[in-house]
Amino acid sequence: MPMDKTFNAAEAEARLYDAWEKAGAFRAGANASRPETFCIMIPPPNVTGSLHMGHAFNNTLQDILTRWHRMRGFDTLWQPGQDHAGIATQMVVERELARAGNPGRREMGREAFLEKVWEWKEQSGGTIVNQLKRLGASCDWSRNAFTMDPNFQRAVLKVFVDLYEKGFIYRGKRLVNWDPHFETAISDLEVEQVEVNGNMWRLRYQLADGATYRHPLAFDEEGRPTEWEERDYLTVATTRPETMLGDTGIAVNPSDERYAHLIGKEVVLPLVGRRIPIVADDYADPSKGTGAVKITPAHDFNDWGVGQRTGLRAINVMTGRATMFLIENPDFTEGCAPSEEALALDGLDRYEARKRVVALAEEQGWLDGIDQDRHMVPHGDRSKVAIEPMLTDQWFVDTAQIVQPAIDAVRTGRTEILPERDAKTYFHWLENIEPWCISRQLWWGHQIPVWYGLDIWPARFEDDGDDTLDEVEIFELLEDGAFNHADPTHHCAFDFEGVSEKFLDDLASLPHPLNNARVVEVASRAEAIDRLAQALADYNLNEDPTHLVYPVWRDPDVLDTWFSSGLWPIGTLGWPEETPELARYFPTNVLITGFDIIFFWVARMMMMQLAVVNEVPFKTVYVHALVRDEKGKKMSKSLGNVLDPLELIDEFGADAVRFTLTAMAAMGRDLKLSTARIQGYRNFGTKLWNACRFAEMNGVWEGHATQAAPPAATATVNRWIIGETGRVREEVDAALAAYRFDSAANALYAFVWGKVCDWYVEFSKPLFDTEAAAETRATMGWVLDQCMVLLHPIMPFITEDLWATTGSRAKMLVHTDWPSFGAELVDPAADREMSWVISLIEEIRSARAQVHVPAGLKLPVVQLALDAAGREALARNEALILRLARLEGFTEAASAPKGALTIAVEGGSFAIPLEGVIDIGAEKARLAKTLEKLEKDMAGLRGRLGNPNFVASAPEEVVDEARTRLEQGEEEGAKLSAALARLSEIA
Repeated sequence: MPMDKTFNAAEAEARLYDAWEKAGAFRAGANASRPETFCIMIPPPNVTGSLHMGHAFNNTLQDILTRWHRMRGFDTLWQPGQDHAGIATQMVVERELARAGNPGRREMGREAFLEKVWEWKEQSGGTIVNQLKRLGASCDWSRNAFTMDPNFQRAVLKVFVDLYEKGFIYRGKRLVNWDPHFETAISDLEVEQVEVNGNMWRLRYQLADGATYRHPLAFDEEGRPTEWEERDYLTVATTRPETMLGDTGIAVNPSDERYAHLIGKEVVLPLVGRRIPIVADDYADPSKGTGAVKITPAHDFNDWGVGQRTGLRAINVMTGRATMFLIENPDFTEGCAPSEEALALDGLDRYEARKRVVALAEEQGWLDGIDQDRHMVPHGDRSKVAIEPMLTDQWFVDTAQIVQPAIDAVRTGRTEILPERDAKTYFHWLENIEPWCISRQLWWGHQIPVWYGLDIWPARFEDDGDDTLDEVEIFELLEDGAFNHADPTHHCAFDFEGVSEKFLDDLASLPHPLNNARVVEVASRAEAIDRLAQALADYNLNEDPTHLVYPVWRDPDVLDTWFSSGLWPIGTLGWPEETPELARYFPTNVLITGFDIIFFWVARMMMMQLAVVNEVPFKTVYVHALVRDEKGKKMSKSLGNVLDPLELIDEFGADAVRFTLTAMAAMGRDLKLSTARIQGYRNFGTKLWNACRFAEMNGVWEGHATQAAPPAATATVNRWIIGETGRVREEVDAALAAYRFDSAANALYAFVWGKVCDWYVEFSKPLFDTEAAAETRATMGWVLDQCMVLLHPIMPFITEDLWATTGSRAKMLVHTDWPSFGAELVDPAADREMSWVISLIEEIRSARAQVHVPAGLKLPVVQLALDAAGREALARNEALILRLARLEGFTEAASAPKGALTIAVEGGSFAIPLEGVIDIGAEKARLAKTLEKLEKDMAGLRGRLGNPNFVASAPEEVVDEARTRLEQGEEEGAKLSAALARLSEIA
């Protein structure tokens, strides 16, 4: 059946992918013919996700490496999977429930809500898998993993228990980023800074016990105070007046002479009546504001540090929803007498409370002033709500204990990070690491495997005659502090079977530490009860255990998503079981990832794998940059410049999208993507298709079968193209081995389009009518086969379709052996001769184009001087040169005729007479005018780029665009200058 005129990507892509899957082409170990393994782990997209350009770029690069290794016979596994993405998925499902008018998660309860999440996951979780298949991703989908799969959950919980038992995980009260929308702690990396217009409010705090100080009002030229005012108050400034209710100190710099005698004294907090100390700390800057800083340890990270250094209390005055928590807050009311106005703030939203505090300060005379202020406010990256520093009990990984092996592994080369600048980012994060908060107050995720029991003192237990306690009774005891594990002589036992979920939530919300926490890797609550019963039995009780009660419930929090995804390499390979896959493929070979998750994910995988199995998870990390729009701007919906990879695949085909991304994947540089580039690379695929159709029309595919070795060739053209094929195979392999994806793509583009389709196809045409016809058919078939093979990792669909329709094949292209030939195929004589011929043709074409010779006009050429090698090459290829350079014929002369353009080539020179062909004077004037305008534009660009202020303050994409325009302009200017110089020589 003859080939179609064009490649129908829309029809072929689905058909070919289905054929690959039915053949098991992507399964681990498929096509393996050597002992070496190659394993790559997909960065698991969120189960909520859909394919965006970052995914398309990342997965294209992974697929290239996977297909390349598979064709080379490596035992290959590209492990796919998805992340449960706790906060993102919970947000999506809650939004869907609200949209459908269903009750919210709190009304539904945890169990019912999680059922809804699983339903949603089953319905929508496969979306991105199908989209990755459209891209051509050759993952082993039979091994598709999910971070909430039972086996993966077992791995996660086991690691938690193991790290806890080693002392690497602990529970503690620390200040965390709190998202009031989701009511959960989030990491520093999930916080984005947003610049907002706001105010700086100055507040006056009265000094206690009649203390005063001299406040300077005027200064001399050297900055020394000359006038003072006696004050009985300190002025502090804040952008968040509502937090003043939780102030526990005022900090001044120990070197600040104004306040030295006040250190150790107190101020009285307005509205609250709390006496708070004045402490010395270097955090207070004497040169900023008044030099006195209000300290709210429970609501500011810097203040927390001051509080830790100076022993200040930390008083939380907000709920998890960022409303004021005052009346039933014993920490707030302790040691003070809050006013009615203060207590009236209870329950107000933080911003409403802010307005009321400012109004009260103005009414009561302690508002010193208001200054407009533009400052950064941290927001949750998903909720887009301003986060609150919140003092809560959380679970932490003591990263200081496990970080050093991850640092050493990269420093010693066990794992290499490319490019080098990203290794510096990695070291910066790890060398300045903080404890990692791994608990999240969510419902969707890996619930923390911690079970709690409470020891209740019988002395505080009043039996109402019933052998059991109801929920109200037990909770009242807990609230009253009737629990203490310091004295284990008496215990009470209470079975929690059938208690309400609200009761368990209430227990978890108690502000007191919960007693007898047990970190246990168990499958059920019943097993946890058995474990705790044994723990109580170990106390060797000698009293009548009539009222022995041990409430048992599980910690309601879930683990940070990055904790589970940090185990992705070993978890997907079956750990903690000693599976064959774990033994064969771990550690993996390479991780391809974006720079934005170096610390989120890469560093955590390194720390956790080394802590758990004492091995690095991968040997190389290739960090790619961002995909931007054609002007270098970051893609965003608000700018309307987002390119949807699925829409681009629909329009141009997956191969064109893949080749574009690959050709632009310069290490360490952002991509500037445009549809024009994608369209150009679709034309590249069409060029290969047309070359194969040309071969078909000339009988190349009749009886053709795959040949590993090139045919024996005698014709110079055939020997030359065989050598070029060997050369490009080496270039492609070297580029891919070095992760220079752009170099591999550009080498193939230059070879397939430039050498094969443009030159070889044209050079071969006359040979089909000579005795070299059979040799040329065999050579062309072999060369086009190699084009398909070498292009397949980047453009899998069109190459597989061509492979199936152009001859007899033993295997699908996806499993065809990668060639091993190289530069030994180069024939120096043929290479030299054809390079000379191509150089002459290109020089003539360039000269014609520069001076606007009509394209269809054939010109005479005068041979001025030529060495013996040149004469031989010209004699053998004269017909080709005349046809491809659009020439009438060659004559010889000692000098160039008047009005002729000279052409220099290796070993000689030629002249092209132009008199009467073009208006030389008019052409010179045109070129000079064009060059003058271009130089003016270039001078402007040089001026802008030479201005340090422009380079420092202009957006990065604007500076990059200016540099690109200058580079392009200078290149065009060089061409115009060369053309003008040519014409100046002849007139």
